[in-house]
Amino acid sequence: MAESGKYIYGIINSNTRVQLTIPKSLLPEANDEPAAAYTIPHQDLAALVRDCADAGPLPRTQETLARLLVGHQAVIEKIMAQGTTVIPMKLGTYARDESEVKAILDKGYPLLKEIMTKIVDKIEIDVVATWSHFNSRVKDAGEDKEIREFKEKLLSQPGGPTVNDQMKIGLMIKKALDEKRAGVTRDILDRLQAISEEVRIHDLMDDRMVMNAAFLIARVRHQDFEAKVEELNRTSREELDFRCVGPLPLYSYYTLEAKKLRYEEIERARRMLGLLQETATRGEIKNAHRALAFSSHPDTRSDAPPFEGKFDEITRAYHLLSEYCRTESCSFKEAEFPQNALVIKVLGSPS
Repeated sequence: MAESGKYIYGIINSNTRVQLTIPKSLLPEANDEPAAAYTIPHQDLAALVRDCADAGPLPRTQETLARLLVGHQAVIEKIMAQGTTVIPMKLGTYARDESEVKAILDKGYPLLKEIMTKIVDKIEIDVVATWSHFNSRVKDAGEDKEIREFKEKLLSQPGGPTVNDQMKIGLMIKKALDEKRAGVTRDILDRLQAISEEVRIHDLMDDRMVMNAAFLIARVRHQDFEAKVEELNRTSREELDFRCVGPLPLYSYYTLEAKKLRYEEIERARRMLGLLQETATRGEIKNAHRALAFSSHPDTRSDAPPFEGKFDEITRAYHLLSEYCRTESCSFKEAEFPQNALVIKVLGSPS
């Protein structure tokens, strides 16, 4: 019987053999029985995996994808609760078999060890702050002296404000809210950064949201950090509501992607960039991309819409070849294509 595929949850800082039970409710497949997550060790690290029947792309249905996401996070948090440091893998990372898992650990070992030294005994806490009374905030912004005087001027005109005038008022209110939001965010960060090591600001999901940030903190400061957030929530109750989520794996800082390169993809990418020789240097790849990117960039074309897709394809081809060609030069000969052409990289790495 062929060996089953492996779904990889993350990398842990131990080569100890571990096994965790995964309830069937957390499995994307329609299993009748619970499954097990277990470790595959390599040197002093290990990959946390489970056996899976389908080592293919991410499931396409929203329901199955949601179950995979919930299960992915639950398993990682379960092993974190044992005091283990985990580098999370990108959602939907599969390996063909155990040997491919070990190849990922071996190929990425220097990078994994470097990350582990930075994140050992650290956790991520996500903090969201929202306006307690958003409509009141909008009303207050509309009473700003400059905005109020502008509205009074428009109302005094024959016919009153036009649609464009109303849009301008809306933009002025938005600007005032954004300035207020920025000031409040600076104040929150000043208070929380004293007990955190790094912070990453995420996009706001809606207008009510004031701040959406991920804080990197030492595990031993977890209670201190949450106490500080609770203090902010208590003292700002009339203005802000806070929500604290964690401890989490370091998704916002170090999420790993392991990707197996295929010869056909590399061949297609190098022809896309016009690299017709059987070898190329990193400089030649970069120059080929630069020339094509300039000639196909939508800003340089009067017929921009048809070229937007072309520009994106050229960019993807360049990134793929950059990942493949890690040394000064590389070969495009099929006979010299590596058996295990793997790329291990970090998503969300702080700059």
